[in-house]
Amino acid sequence: MTDAPADLDKATQLRNKVVDQLKERGTIVTSGVEAAMRKVPRHLAVPEAELDDAYSAYKAVVTQEDEHGNHTSSVSAPQIQAMQLEQAGVQPGDNVLEIGTNGPNAAYLAELTGPSGQVTSLDIDPEPVGRAKRFLAETGYPRVNVVVEDAEDGFPKHAPYDAIVVTVGAWDIPPAWFDQLKDDGRLVVPLRINGLTRTYGLVRQGNHLVATSAHVCGFVAAQGAGSHVQQVMELPGDEGVTLHFDEGLPADPSLLDGVLSTPRAETWTGVTVANQEPIGTLQMYLATHVPTYCSMSINPELATGAIGPTNLGFSMVAIDGPNFGYIVVRRNPQKMNAEFGVHAYGPDGVGFAERLADTIRAWGNGFRKVPGPHLAIYPVGAPDDQITGDRIIDKKHTRISISWPTA
Repeated sequence: MTDAPADLDKATQLRNKVVDQLKERGTIVTSGVEAAMRKVPRHLAVPEAELDDAYSAYKAVVTQEDEHGNHTSSVSAPQIQAMQLEQAGVQPGDNVLEIGTNGPNAAYLAELTGPSGQVTSLDIDPEPVGRAKRFLAETGYPRVNVVVEDAEDGFPKHAPYDAIVVTVGAWDIPPAWFDQLKDDGRLVVPLRINGLTRTYGLVRQGNHLVATSAHVCGFVAAQGAGSHVQQVMELPGDEGVTLHFDEGLPADPSLLDGVLSTPRAETWTGVTVANQEPIGTLQMYLATHVPTYCSMSINPELATGAIGPTNLGFSMVAIDGPNFGYIVVRRNPQKMNAEFGVHAYGPDGVGFAERLADTIRAWGNGFRKVPGPHLAIYPVGAPDDQITGDRIIDKKHTRISISWPTA
């Protein structure tokens, strides 16, 4: 624990510095979120961490790992917490459920709801629950209810909620989260769609949820009944090429047998991005416009060399029956930018490369500056004629409608 007056002074200075940074970047926009984040001594939740790490604006503090070194619990970076708090729009007197506990975020929510509100924070793991309880008692927030529960069932005892804030990565939205939310209530959730995680601000409107905001993020994955593991497969004919599917394998993977033995088609799009320019909308645009989207990693010790991605660890991939393609980039150091291109294989490799290139050009011409697609989420039983949208992605509990604004 940090007790020395000099350390306390430094903690206060660092806390105010983080808030000033996040205000300047436009992450913190409301006075309530600003006041909460200036007040809560988040470093006391991670006494094992250096003060500079506890108050790093963009770095989470990992508090627990499994036997494989995977992160299973953390105190999210102030930037992520501020982002979600702004999305939640919590007001004094609100009843709020936090899914995934760590301590500081529950304290921020308690500040925002005030003495007339209620905050319940739950986690499936007793370890972070114990950590959160100690932190909240030590820092003056004993009214926060901290419980050990599987988030799949929400927490009906204190429902309905004005807001539900999910601080673990989710692949789907279970019915309990919807049912326990008031009409016009807000759900903030880091939702994974085709392997791409965004923290969505959603509002309940009758029988469905409508997204009002979305931000690129990363979170520790949900455990318990709501956990979801990506499916992987080796590309037939090259055991060093691994494909990662979030929404399921292609209908007939055998169609890709020998695909890398076909000639490689290469096409360049003319679409360039500046160094450090965000491309999160390109990833989402591709994921919602190609027949089957996945990501690819390469083991250079096993791959045959027939394939040539720019990044061995991650490439954006599209599959259409027997045709296979991925996105590449070539950098121009003089112009400080990079151009997108496509490599494609299969019986229609040339045509498939051009179709993927046209998709990238469409993004570059009309969608690179938009925040992202319009997104609405319906219960799994909702019929097609009740759902509007360019594409529907079916999950276990929900049907996700995705539409891009007019270019």
